[in-house]
Amino acid sequence: MPSSQVQSFSVFVATWNVGGKSPHSGLNLDDFLQVHDESDIYVLGFQEIVPLNAGNVLVAEDSEPAAKWLALINQSLNRSYSMASRRSKSPLCSSLLFQKPSLKKVCKSFRTESRRRLKTCNCSPILERNYSRDCCVRPPLTNMTEDYCSSEEDEDGLSNHVSSEISTPASANQMKYSLITGKQMVGIFVTVWVRKELVQHVSHLRISNVGRGILGCLGNKGCISVSMSFHQTSFCFVCSHLASGEKEGDQRRRNLDVIEIIKNTQFSRICKSPCSRIPEKIMEHDRVIWLGDLNYRIALSYSETRRLLEQYNLDTLLDKDQG
Repeated sequence: MPSSQVQSFSVFVATWNVGGKSPHSGLNLDDFLQVHDESDIYVLGFQEIVPLNAGNVLVAEDSEPAAKWLALINQSLNRSYSMASRRSKSPLCSSLLFQKPSLKKVCKSFRTESRRRLKTCNCSPILERNYSRDCCVRPPLTNMTEDYCSSEEDEDGLSNHVSSEISTPASANQMKYSLITGKQMVGIFVTVWVRKELVQHVSHLRISNVGRGILGCLGNKGCISVSMSFHQTSFCFVCSHLASGEKEGDQRRRNLDVIEIIKNTQFSRICKSPCSRIPEKIMEHDRVIWLGDLNYRIALSYSETRRLLEQYNLDTLLDKDQG
């Protein structure tokens, strides 16, 4: 039995409620992403990337802003270190900011060749030898793309046609990070990027959505959860937008959202090995990282909160902190 090895990797996780505003072409995400630290994995969650109006919630969501955010993220993570590159924008990014492309097709352009090595199952060789007939096999890349990089609009077959100007922004050798997944549910959007030489160690990638908005089920509130294994450690990233409000009972609604998300999030079983312990629920993962606009707050008025801050009365503030 080989001895286990411990390796250290850095994971950058960030969340941003953008208030229904689409990004402009001059937006630079370098500081937001802290690109100079060069993390191994980036997990980015957004809320309200589209206005939460009836059209987006009840009819067909707009995937154009998600595609723009992807272009800007790619521009920061995969920008060349030459000064010339820093002064110029990627042609793809610039075109995306004036097009209305399919999120699914844009995702394809931000994947390196290493993305093709992403495995459905990376169970140990011992399990594979003993249960070779039962272990799952990797599905075609096209299926993975459709399942793990899309919006609700794409899944309904309502995606917009992508312009012929949109092409791969750079050769595989020039891209340091590969897009692993991007998923939108109304205003919630989550995207995961991995250093391209580490993509081969990512497996068991699955996504689960839970709507907690209108009628307790629509997607204006809720979560997108991403489950994946990195080497032999399972991760679950839960990007959520919980109930808002500061009236009596609103905190209980947020707590109920969390309870229902944990209860109803279910990841598909894609590894058929009898000895597999691939998690199917949030709390079964080795590492759970919960991000998003949780809407928990200090349960005091603005004036009272400010007065306590000026007095540096942190104990009272902590006592009133709903989180």
